[in-house]
Amino acid sequence: MRDFIDWLEHRTGLETAVKSFLYEEIPASSGWAQIMGSMALFFFMVQGVTGILLAFNYAPTPGEAYNSVHYIMTEVTGGRLIRGLHHWGASGMIIVVVLHMLQVFLFGAYKKPREATWMMGVVLLLVTLAFGLTGYLLPWDNRAYWGTVVTTQIAAGAPGAGPYLVRLLGGEGVGVVTFARFFAAHVVLLPPLTLMLIGVHVFLVRKHGVAPAAQETAPPKKFYPEQVYKDTVGFFVAFIILFLMAAFVQLPLEKIADPTDTSYIPRPEWYFLFLFQLLKSFKGPFEIIGSTVLPGIAVAVLFCIPLIDREPMVRLGKRVFAMAFAALALVGWGGLTAQAIMTTPPNPSGRAPGFDSADLRDWQKLTPEELSGLTFFRSENCIACHPGAGKKGTGPDLTQMAENHRNVAWMVKHFKEPSEVTPGSPMPPVNLRDSELNALSLFVLKLTAENEEELLLAPADAVTGANIYRENHCSACHQLQGAGMKVGPPLDGVGDRRNRKWLEAHFKDPKSLSPNSKMPAYKFDASQMDALCEYLLQMP
Repeated sequence: MRDFIDWLEHRTGLETAVKSFLYEEIPASSGWAQIMGSMALFFFMVQGVTGILLAFNYAPTPGEAYNSVHYIMTEVTGGRLIRGLHHWGASGMIIVVVLHMLQVFLFGAYKKPREATWMMGVVLLLVTLAFGLTGYLLPWDNRAYWGTVVTTQIAAGAPGAGPYLVRLLGGEGVGVVTFARFFAAHVVLLPPLTLMLIGVHVFLVRKHGVAPAAQETAPPKKFYPEQVYKDTVGFFVAFIILFLMAAFVQLPLEKIADPTDTSYIPRPEWYFLFLFQLLKSFKGPFEIIGSTVLPGIAVAVLFCIPLIDREPMVRLGKRVFAMAFAALALVGWGGLTAQAIMTTPPNPSGRAPGFDSADLRDWQKLTPEELSGLTFFRSENCIACHPGAGKKGTGPDLTQMAENHRNVAWMVKHFKEPSEVTPGSPMPPVNLRDSELNALSLFVLKLTAENEEELLLAPADAVTGANIYRENHCSACHQLQGAGMKVGPPLDGVGDRRNRKWLEAHFKDPKSLSPNSKMPAYKFDASQMDALCEYLLQMP
């Protein structure tokens, strides 16, 4: 082992670098208060690793983004946990960065010669907030969409730079271009920028050393092992809290973004709620004060603190003004945040915020075409020969079809000519149109031992409604449960914002309710209208 280490040291200098890092001298006063900087780096690493894992299953386009997040949370092994670690890790990182800066401010560790170190920390705080801002849109649910609409409107109001910022963010409204640019910033631009800034920040910390307590006379100590131990305990406690949050706290994922849902009340993430509330205090032409002027002044003052306070370092107990200033800032931030939470009314949706697949019935998780296949499963009386998992019948167990790597093409061919595909099969040919055979195949391939009983008991009106939806090619314009096109608005959760009367009137005369609609009128009879509306109103 020694020979190998010597070989590695001779060619890379790794051993010398590690020893130099671990045995760096730090002030004797260093302790638990100094772990915040290391914890901020730890949270960044957690965000990087979980972000990469999420990217393996994430589709970076609107609509597909929502479906991929849904897929991650419901289908990918450990997907909900990984997304939870990433989501709550973002909040944890902001909390730790703020606490780190607060600790540096209270101790006066920004004073000469560490002014540049503090300024680099302020830039890192802004970059951390930019991570939260750009990542907010990526789930593409209503919460993300309308929150970003507010953000782009605030940017548009910036004096002088407003029109340029709007162009930079993708133009008027929030669409494909805005999404692409937020994704690029979050995944391509900010991570390497942050790594570079962290490198400069750590270099400056190493160059000037950790700030000692004022008038410290005790001899310095080594970074390893005492401070390394404290940092490690901090990492452990932080990760336990983060893991428990990811495992047990419900993750926010509302219904898919709907630009037509103007009744939705946008809310930013908790760390921007103070700004959200501040904006309410300024109306009309004075709105720019809350959106741009005051935040700009706050950032400028924060950045220039080392240039404003040039007095020598004193012990913490004598920094009364600094403690009062910090307390006032925290009270203001906390008060505005609490007021925003208490005064923002709930959204009109009847659902509690957040997505949990456990709240859905198995048939509600199927696409319209998959559910419509149950119509033909029932009409052909398939249950007579295929009674279900664990039951003996003349035909095979249909819950094993997907596991046996059957696909739609194989199923359709089998339905048309059973004896040719499976020699000796007693099954007669199924006399249905190709589109109906396709729907039946999709339904059968969704059957599992766990969901079979509930799927076969799906409400008749919902099944009929799904079949009407399929027959009228509604998916050519609308998306539902991730299936279909985006010519018209998505129909996921349409029951949260429309009632039966509105739906019926819209089917009969779309232009009377949506003047710019390209949708034709549909002359459904009473039973068809009832079934279709019942189906749509029950879909999440």
